[in-house]
Amino acid sequence: MIKEQATAFRKTKQIVLTTEFAVVGGGLSGVCAAITAARSGIKVVLLQDRPVLGGNASSEVRLWSLGATSHMGNNNRWSREGGLINEILLDNLKRNKEGNPLIFDTILLEKVYNEENITLILNTAVYQVDKTGDAKIASVTGFCSQNSTTYTVSAPIFCDASGDGIVAFMAGASFRMGAEDKEEFDEGFAPNINDYGNLLGHSLYFYTKNTDKPVAYTPPSFAITNANELPRIKNYTLGDHGCQLWWVEYGGRLDTIHQSEDIKFQLWKVVYGIWDYIKNSGEFPEAANQTLEWVGTIPGKRESRRFEGDFMLSQKDVVAQRDYEDAVTIGGWALDLHPADGVYSKHSSCTQWHSKGVYTIPYRSYYAKDLDNLFLAGRIISATHVAFGSSRVMLTCAHGGQAVGKAVALSLEKKCTPKEIYTKGYVAELQLRLNRDGQGIPRVAMVDKDDKIQSAQLKASSTLQLQGFRPNSEWQHLIFSTAQLLPLQANTLYNFSITVDALEKTVLHVVFKISGSTKHFTPDVIVEEQQISLEKGQQRIHFSNLNKLPDATYTYLCFMKNDKVLLQLSDDRITGVMTVQNKINKAVSNYGRQDPPAGIAIDSFEFWTPERRPKGKNLGLSWDNPLNVYAVHNLKDGLTRPEPTGETHAWVASWEDEQPQVTISWPSPEKIHELRLFFDCDYDHALESVLMGHPESEIPFVVSDYTILDGNGNLLKKVVGNHQAMNAHVWENGITTDTLVIKFKQCNATIPVSLFKIWAI
Repeated sequence: MIKEQATAFRKTKQIVLTTEFAVVGGGLSGVCAAITAARSGIKVVLLQDRPVLGGNASSEVRLWSLGATSHMGNNNRWSREGGLINEILLDNLKRNKEGNPLIFDTILLEKVYNEENITLILNTAVYQVDKTGDAKIASVTGFCSQNSTTYTVSAPIFCDASGDGIVAFMAGASFRMGAEDKEEFDEGFAPNINDYGNLLGHSLYFYTKNTDKPVAYTPPSFAITNANELPRIKNYTLGDHGCQLWWVEYGGRLDTIHQSEDIKFQLWKVVYGIWDYIKNSGEFPEAANQTLEWVGTIPGKRESRRFEGDFMLSQKDVVAQRDYEDAVTIGGWALDLHPADGVYSKHSSCTQWHSKGVYTIPYRSYYAKDLDNLFLAGRIISATHVAFGSSRVMLTCAHGGQAVGKAVALSLEKKCTPKEIYTKGYVAELQLRLNRDGQGIPRVAMVDKDDKIQSAQLKASSTLQLQGFRPNSEWQHLIFSTAQLLPLQANTLYNFSITVDALEKTVLHVVFKISGSTKHFTPDVIVEEQQISLEKGQQRIHFSNLNKLPDATYTYLCFMKNDKVLLQLSDDRITGVMTVQNKINKAVSNYGRQDPPAGIAIDSFEFWTPERRPKGKNLGLSWDNPLNVYAVHNLKDGLTRPEPTGETHAWVASWEDEQPQVTISWPSPEKIHELRLFFDCDYDHALESVLMGHPESEIPFVVSDYTILDGNGNLLKKVVGNHQAMNAHVWENGITTDTLVIKFKQCNATIPVSLFKIWAI
């Protein structure tokens, strides 16, 4: 029994924690910052104000996470974010390909709980920041309503990944909220604030389900009664079960921080009013057996504060893919702004303008310029309102969180501030450490002097000399223009052939296209065009690239739309090649071509995008000169995805090699402590975390089974059932050998074994 006498006041239970790194905010960016730092040996406290992790990706909001791949609706080939967030998404695919948000919750929680260096504190809202002087944070204090405990966390370095920037705000950091004028950063896409609005609003999701009998619905008294007048109600389809109504958005005219509860209640009014309209208007009789299964209790917030770093990302950085020496992450979502009036707006629910390729984000956007020890992660990083329209999406935020986590470890090791990582020249080391984990920073030249593979000789049991794809019995109807994307070599004549089926006598238009820049895969340059006459029926056609390419590059062999023609397909799928189509993806404002209005400084171009498996097969195309793009020495170059220059950066074994192997040999014995293998996890497939669902639980290009032996045939490691992109094998005491042999098992007759990179220390 506990019995106390009355007193003037009492304090809640107080817990004081001292750690090396404190992260406030448990969305994907905070989770990735915390885990990345913890895996670098840093003690971390992660404070989250909700009962689950994931933020907008959690079961509380249920938004699917996306980034540079943009629902596979843009020209950003092989662009999915790498490193830790890729590991999380591949685990989610393995265990949750159906996209259940509750399962995704458990995957995130498991990832954090499995890190011994992380102390996770849920349901705890930070409300106080204490500083040492004007520029250094000493501690943060938060209250957990579930256990009536106040936590004070002290650390030398903090990260604000809270979404609204509560730590940075209370610590006095410079911030912005709302849209800049066009003139400040020369941004043609900056909105007319009076008409379009200043901020993006909140969205609230709901799910419905079918039952086996009619279900009546009586709306709450606060539900709107004019849902039929909402501009976008015509977009509602019963088949979506409410899950994709991101356009149920509101609040951009209000204070999206301090009026967030008011915004949520208005969204509740809209959601319950929409369901009243669906159930009771008579316009949807097929909804008789449907019921509400779930309505969000917290909205998904898009925008509030953005804090200033030493660099502010702007529109031109995104559109022109400007690169800076301190690039640490990638972005590739469209410049995506929403009208402030949201669901009530006369404007389209969003305005999206894509860039031609992925852009990089400088390290200087990830720390507060006014404070000595505060990193920024998530949507609050240093960016203009327009650039934020792209950088705000969750996988871009998570990718940035990884950079922050790795920078924290470097900062503590070098005993320097976040700013000094840049000013003292440590960025190259940061980039190197990130790419060792598979971060995949494009267009950054890195030499890893510690990598022992660089001094080794590599020998493969076989190498694919690609001369085509074995045809199957399926056909691609050219109702959309379709292209085979191939890494063609310079100054080489290729004689191509393919079987076509013409429904009647017609002419097939073939176009060779390439990208006009080495920074992107957008096919914006026509190399040559040909007209091929077809007779009715099946026939083998032949054509050549008469205009030889002056430089090696990825080339689009485009078979232009002709509904009288079918092309033979193949079941063969190979690392670094694919088919794409010039077709529509309305989900990301892709209508086959982008033609923005004059004066907003956005490019016009065509979209050539892939189809999701099991579609998206290669064409049954063949050619004479083999593509010598899969040499084993690619495993040394340190990159883990194809580039527009025509480099696959992969080794691929030949079709016939059922037990391919790579032999690594050194002139004299080396002591190896760790070996990392980087597999092809199909960086082109958008791995939406929830709702969408995926056709398979494992990426078919990933090698699942292999063994590692020394030169005497002694087994060092055996792997069965791998589904991850990166495998790290550690020998704590090291192994001394002059030879390592990696033997792979070919598990799929239509997908040859492939590997991007081997790394060892």
